[in-house]
Amino acid sequence: MAEKFKKTLLIDLDGVLNTYTGNFDKNYIPEIKAGAFEFLQNLSNDYEIKLFTTRNKLIAAKWIFANKLENFISDITSEKQLAWLYIDDRSITFNGNFKDLKNSIDNFNVWYKKI
Repeated sequence: MAEKFKKTLLIDLDGVLNTYTGNFDKNYIPEIKAGAFEFLQNLSNDYEIKLFTTRNKLIAAKWIFANKLENFISDITSEKQLAWLYIDDRSITFNGNFKDLKNSIDNFNVWYKKI
């Protein structure tokens, strides 16, 4: 029987899967966010998951293994690759209207800095 085709998701590390809140340290990746392990475990049943990060790939890989996520994440990339969806704390969905998009850009704030 053929293996089920899985659509690819690129999921950002900082601010999505970990407790990052804007204090970047290139040598330290914050703790895994509560619920992230179960979230990835569940997603991996139906999707191929790639970690999307600009962090050093070796440090990111160590973080994956330290958090026992290696069975859920198939790759680490800093490049926008072909994917079904991109999940990031710093992104805006384009709804087809440039005026709305400009407004979203002008008023954007990451989730952990919302008032």
